[in-house]
Amino acid sequence: MFVRALLATTLLAASAAAPTATAATTACSTPGDVLNLANWKLQLPVDNPNQSGTQVLEVSQPQLDSYELSPWFIDQPDCNGVRFRNAVNGVTTPNTTYARSELREMRNGSGASWSSTSGVHTMVIDQAITHRPNTKPQVVAGQIHNGNDMATFRLDGSSLYVTNENDTHYKLVDGNYTLGKRFQAKFVVSNGSIKAYYNNVLQATLPKSFTGGYFKAGVYTQANCTNSSPCSTSNYGETIVYNVTVTHS
Repeated sequence: MFVRALLATTLLAASAAAPTATAATTACSTPGDVLNLANWKLQLPVDNPNQSGTQVLEVSQPQLDSYELSPWFIDQPDCNGVRFRNAVNGVTTPNTTYARSELREMRNGSGASWSSTSGVHTMVIDQAITHRPNTKPQVVAGQIHNGNDMATFRLDGSSLYVTNENDTHYKLVDGNYTLGKRFQAKFVVSNGSIKAYYNNVLQATLPKSFTGGYFKAGVYTQANCTNSSPCSTSNYGETIVYNVTVTHS
């Protein structure tokens, strides 16, 4: 009896001394607590109230680190990802017909601009596409830009493609994509070519010689009020980005 009582007392003491995990250990307040946004600028599908006329709202560092705007750019409740949402009636950037909720790569406070023939440039996005617009169910989730889209990961219905400039169906990488399926999109640019990987498997090698390159991550909805209804914020494209990294060497 004495031995049992002693054992019970010992177990209670050990339990009291052991640290316990709390919700605070994974608490986040803004997307900057989830993703490293140091070398990014955010473009949102809403009007900038501080600019005359209608212009896309852009948020740069250092403000971006503590910024969020529901429902377009917000951390997930469990703090493991960031939601990017963009409606068909969103404000567009100049020379485009579709709006976006996207990160644009920056370097030293200015827009990144690198060459496909010098160095090695890599972006890896751990993400899931979680919503498509109606009628024209197409979204871009990750791209290389150079004034034009050099290559993207683009969902068309349930088919996920790597694109090659204007060829939006260049390489099918998943013919049965279901919303919410988590995947890794990876671009490696070097020696005058773009290599695109889906879940770490090489899918396409695109010979490309360009300067002025930069990466984008988030959601670029490929629909607007002329080809998708209703023309409202309830009709949108959406991604969850769990992690995004960019390296240059």
